[in-house]
Amino acid sequence: MVKNINLGIGTGRRKCAVARVFLREGTGKVIINQKELQEYFVLENLVAQVRKPLQVTDSENKFDAFITVVGGGPAGQAGACTHGLARALAQVDPANHAALKANGLLTRDPRMVERKKYGQRGARRRFQFSKR
Repeated sequence: MVKNINLGIGTGRRKCAVARVFLREGTGKVIINQKELQEYFVLENLVAQVRKPLQVTDSENKFDAFITVVGGGPAGQAGACTHGLARALAQVDPANHAALKANGLLTRDPRMVERKKYGQRGARRRFQFSKR
């Protein structure tokens, strides 16, 4: 008997973070980079954000999610995990697509850090102007 068959695979992106999500049949545990969800994301709002796709599709206790995430900071990584989890759930059951889309979980957030421009101190901040 073959175990640990991936039912759905999704890639999520947010800012500079990229998450690969593997869904398997299980009891609803989420493992991120070999750590439990609450252990990896200490802030409660980030934990709730990652769990949102499972709650929207009523599949909190149906699947185990194994996630590898790299790049960015905690908020970007949580967003990437959410996006990847939503894509994987939509792949497992196409009926989930409408609910996930309605909650904006399948849309990749396009906002990125604006690049620094030459002749300026930052992306928009100028050097101090001196009239004399």
